[in-house]
Amino acid sequence: MEYRQLPHGTEKLSTIGFGMGNIAGAGTELAIRTALAGGINFFDLCCDNVEVFRVFGQAVAGCRDKVYTQMHFGAVYENDKYGFSRDLDLIKRSFEKVLGAAGIGYSDFGYIHCIDEMSDFESVMKKGGLFDYMRSLKAQGILRHLGFSSHTPEVARRLIATGEVDMFMFSINAAYDYAKGEYSHGGIDERAALYREAEQAGIGISAMKPFAGGQLLTAELSPIGIKLSPVQCIHYVLDRPGVLACLPGATSAADVNDMLKYYKASAAERDYSVLSKATPPGAAGRCVYCNHCAPCPAGIDIGLVNKYYDLAKIGDGRAAGHYRQLSVKANACIGCGHCDSRCPFGVIQSARIKEIAEYFGK
Repeated sequence: MEYRQLPHGTEKLSTIGFGMGNIAGAGTELAIRTALAGGINFFDLCCDNVEVFRVFGQAVAGCRDKVYTQMHFGAVYENDKYGFSRDLDLIKRSFEKVLGAAGIGYSDFGYIHCIDEMSDFESVMKKGGLFDYMRSLKAQGILRHLGFSSHTPEVARRLIATGEVDMFMFSINAAYDYAKGEYSHGGIDERAALYREAEQAGIGISAMKPFAGGQLLTAELSPIGIKLSPVQCIHYVLDRPGVLACLPGATSAADVNDMLKYYKASAAERDYSVLSKATPPGAAGRCVYCNHCAPCPAGIDIGLVNKYYDLAKIGDGRAAGHYRQLSVKANACIGCGHCDSRCPFGVIQSARIKEIAEYFGK
């Protein structure tokens, strides 16, 4: 298992979490225990019904302090089944119901649920509104961190700008990044900039819809006409700046075991450079940190130095510090052109590495 630490906290989250939106029935507890046994410690509690919360609570009763939950304010359970609402009284009743059903006492993350429009942003942020209620829960220790879930970069930026969120859930996959999908908003540049800005601000991202609702797993349904494996999809998501965890949905213990195969996958199995065949004009010539150019004869981690460079250029001082801790920096480049010949996205890395060396040299 691999873990990443929340920048504004001490929590170390498993890089694969458990999205529980579609799980139900007799196999629920076995699936949760399978996840725990595999090292998964991060659970998204936007569930189909209240019974799932009860089962979750039973499964983690002996290890509550070792698991992390994200719960959604706007997901409501008036009749014990999932619904969506912005009625504050209903939200309060629902949160009390599901927290009590789970018996977990608090949630590590509290998210404004599915906030995708600016008008919705204005509504939830008004005095005495939803976000004020969530602030009060944090003050009581019932929520440890505040955040939100969204599919819209513009709204995400406005919430990041409040300075009050530590993490958010966002739809990330190759199809949504490269071609607008049913659940995605924003172009290539806008989405990529959001990921970098989140990392710069020290705000973690938990990524939903890594398989684009399963569409990326078959060539016939893929919005970009290319089939990817679950391992490739997960690796693509975890390579995006700011991402701490990828949360595929699971409906059984078998699904959980399939997710865990990622950690035993080889570099070749994780390689998603096949995406170059679907690269739109707006994405050509951009480093996506895939490291398909590896190995560098000089030992440079080309994907990593590119990521630190992109972050440093937008003002992330920590990225510059991280770059300076690398044992092999961009100035070690010998100009052999090996990376240029291997980049599936058409990046002239030899020129870019020289540019990076000059930037950090100053």
